Amino acid sequence: MTLRNTMPDPPRLVGDLAVWLIIVAEMLAFCILFLSYAFARAKDVALFNASQSTLDLHSGAINTVLLITGSWCVVRAVQAVRVDASPSGARWLGAALVCGAGFVTLKVLEFSAKADAGIDLSTNTFFMFYLLLTGFHFLHVIAAMLFLTLLLFKTLQGAYGSSDSHALESGAAFWHMVDLLWIVLFPLVYVMR
Repeated sequence: MTLRNTMPDPPRLVGDLAVWLIIVAEMLAFCILFLSYAFARAKDVALFNASQSTLDLHSGAINTVLLITGSWCVVRAVQAVRVDASPSGARWLGAALVCGAGFVTLKVLEFSAKADAGIDLSTNTFFMFYLLLTGFHFLHVIAAMLFLTLLLFKTLQGAYGSSDSHALESGAAFWHMVDLLWIVLFPLVYVMR
């Protein structure tokens, strides 16, 4: 009589370790920026409140919905690919990219409005942080969209499936990091008074 191994498979890290290391490094960088923002805000609450009141809260809320919806689409893409439904996975990735493009468009309009009003990094401490935080995040959204675009093309070519969705999981993890950062950034910069 042979004993079969009844132990469950050990948990595995979803995605690539290198991508997770990048995510941790990016999260730490943003944490330092968030803490710096909080300390600067505590020193000049009136300036921060007055400057915050010029931000478009509705645009920020729409961007929040766009990124959360994009994350949901990415989750659906990974789920589809894991059951060998690559065409469906590709459509979900495309939907996530549409959400990302909506975010980028609204941020470009917001940045343009601030530039037209003469606001730049030297306007005051709030706007320095606003432009640094949202600009740095904006670049991460662009990077995540490029990553998802590459994954979309590879998914259309049938590169991923139930036996290998590792790269797709890595892209999803990076996208979710970008989403999570905005979920912290939006209330911190746009809402909290």
